[in-house]
Amino acid sequence: MQRQTLRYFWEFGHPVSGLARERITIGRDPDDRVATGASGMGAMAIITGVERGWIRRQDAVKRLLTMTRFLENVPCYHGIFPHWMNGRTGATIPFARKDDGGDLVETAFLFQGLLCARQYFHREDSDERELRRLIDRLWCEAEWDWHTRGGLKMLYWHWSPNHGWSMDFEIRGWNECLIAYVLAASAPHYAIDASVYHGGWVQGQDFRNERTYHDIELPLGPDYGGPLYFAHYSFLGLDPRGLKDRYANYWRQNVHHVRINREYCIHNPHHFKGYGPDCWGLTSDDTDEGYRGLHPKNDLGFIAPNAALASFPYTPAASMLALQHFDGPLRERLWGECGFTSSFSESKDWYSRDYIGVDQGPTLVMIENYRSGLLWKLFMSCPEIRSGLAKLGFESPHLA
Repeated sequence: MQRQTLRYFWEFGHPVSGLARERITIGRDPDDRVATGASGMGAMAIITGVERGWIRRQDAVKRLLTMTRFLENVPCYHGIFPHWMNGRTGATIPFARKDDGGDLVETAFLFQGLLCARQYFHREDSDERELRRLIDRLWCEAEWDWHTRGGLKMLYWHWSPNHGWSMDFEIRGWNECLIAYVLAASAPHYAIDASVYHGGWVQGQDFRNERTYHDIELPLGPDYGGPLYFAHYSFLGLDPRGLKDRYANYWRQNVHHVRINREYCIHNPHHFKGYGPDCWGLTSDDTDEGYRGLHPKNDLGFIAPNAALASFPYTPAASMLALQHFDGPLRERLWGECGFTSSFSESKDWYSRDYIGVDQGPTLVMIENYRSGLLWKLFMSCPEIRSGLAKLGFESPHLA
C-alpha cells in the first residue's frame, strides 16, 4: 500500500516543478495547481521510497533539487509560501478571495518535510550538498516572527500583500498547527519567543479538554477530539513518543484521540451503513457535496481511509483491521493507481474518485513511522528543532 501511495508524489508529481498536486481526479487530466503542505509531505514520501528501495537515491535527489530550485524562484511573502501555486509558472493561486499571500501553516508542513530531506541526504557529493544548501537558504529566509503582527503573543495564519492581516486568523490550539509553533521557535533567523507559544497557542478555546468520551479521557482539543488529522499533520516529523510539556503528554493525547474517534464509529449513533470496528475514521475530506470538516460532532456518514491508516502508530491492531477491510470487500470501489481514494459513504453508495495530497502523504509517512520511525528520527535529529523544543519547555527522549 505504501508503494502504491508513493506514486501520487513520484509518478504524478508536477512535471515542471516536481511539487505535489493538490488533488488528482480519476479519468481527468490534472491541472497545474500544486500544494505547499502536500509537497512537504511528498518530500517525506520520497525519502521513504529511497529507504525502501523503490526509488534510486540519485533520482530522488534530482527530484528534490527540482522542487527546491523551483521554490527558490517563486513569489513568497516574507519567506512564507502560499497555500497553492501554479506548478508551471510559480504564480500564487488564491486559496480564497483574501487568501492570496503567505500561509504559515502550509509552509510549516513544507519545512517539516524539507528538513527531513536535509538530514537524510547527508552525503558529500555535489548534488546532495546543493540540496542541503538550498533547503537551508529557504529555511533561513522564512520570517516566522512576521506572523506575530509586530510582536503580539500570537501567530497569525495568513498575510497578503493585497489585504494585509485582514483575514485575522489566529493560530490557537488544539488543532493541526503545533508544528508551526515548533518551527517558528526553532528558526535560525526570525524565530519567535517562547511567550508567543505560551501566550497564544495554548490559550485557544479548544485547547484544554480533560473530559471523557466512551470512557477515554481526552487531554486536549474540542469535544470528541475533532478530525483525526489533528493527530497526523504535526506529527509526521515531530515524534510524539515521550513528547511532553507542561500541558500534555502528546503520545497519550494522540492515542486517546484516535481511540475516541474509532469508538464513536463503533457506537455509530446516526446508524450509518458500514461503520464498525473495521470501518472507521472521521477527518476532513470529500463528500458528495464537496470537501467538509468531518468529525464526530459533524458526522455526515463519510469514512476517510487515510484517517484510520495514518493512525497506525497509535492503534496498530485497529488500523490493520481497517486496512484489511478497505483492501477486502471495498477494494474495487476504493483502490486505484495511487492507493486508496479520499473517502466514501456506504449509506449514500458514494465513493470518491479523487486522491488528495494531504491524505496520501500522512498515510504513507505515518505507516513508515510505525514500521521504522524513519521520519521521526530524521526530523528530531535537526539541532534547530531540538533547541526550539527545549526553548518551549518540551521534554523528549530526543533531547536527552
